[in-house]
Amino acid sequence: MSRPEHIAPPELFYGETEAKKYTRNTRIAAIQAEMTMRAVELLCLDERQPHYLLDIGCGSGLSGEILDEDGHIWAGMDIAPSMLDIAIEKDVEGDLLMQDIGQGMGFRPGTFDGAISISVLQWLCNADKTENRPRYRLQRFFSTLFMALQRGARAVFQFYPENDAQVEMIMGVSMKCGFTGGLVVDYPNSKKARKFYLCLFAGQAAAGERQELPKGLESEDSSAGVAYTQARIQDRAHGKQGRKPVKNSADWILHKKELARKRGKEDVPLDSKYTGRRRKPRF
Repeated sequence: MSRPEHIAPPELFYGETEAKKYTRNTRIAAIQAEMTMRAVELLCLDERQPHYLLDIGCGSGLSGEILDEDGHIWAGMDIAPSMLDIAIEKDVEGDLLMQDIGQGMGFRPGTFDGAISISVLQWLCNADKTENRPRYRLQRFFSTLFMALQRGARAVFQFYPENDAQVEMIMGVSMKCGFTGGLVVDYPNSKKARKFYLCLFAGQAAAGERQELPKGLESEDSSAGVAYTQARIQDRAHGKQGRKPVKNSADWILHKKELARKRGKEDVPLDSKYTGRRRKPRF
């Protein structure tokens, strides 16, 4: 089977039909959720407060739903208009931007507390056009991402490398752009379950502080985080999480209020028995 990046550029491959099929596929959604949870775990964030995160290649917002559940504020960028259209229809919480990451990003320095990316990085390595030089596109991407992150912040990329040479090129370019870190491989002995995560550090948060590369998972019992991830996936499958309430309903309004409070807003109205209740028409 051909790799998607060998068939067409992402903005063409994920047209209207493919974008809807990708988003509605429950198996894909479950895998995306699991990899997003693992990526957030590798960010090693302080769970006591929300963070401002960048979702690179956000697509239709599948990863953003996980960030919402964790109470984070996020911005997402993607090159496929059809994917972003679905995200808008779903009324995702994050701000959306259509952008070719291979051309770099124009965020102000130190904007984000961290970044994640699921199944995107390998697309930058494909020279689908004569003007698309993989090494140059990677350099533009990593150099502008480094500037957009807070010092000491992490960026975690789940990706599907085509070969070892591709991994070496990606890691080499990222290190030249100022990042440190390395490759984290979960379940390295399983061809089916093996996952690659590039975990990068944007400098040191404080003088003398050393960032340590997380260890990859080797078995189902090798990390307490695995049990937590599996429980989260089961909750989503049974509708306890991830299922959005009907827009403008009481549950929807309460959800919006809770997110606003987690984001530190002080002017959020108090909850009451009248929240979401329809008013009678006035004559």
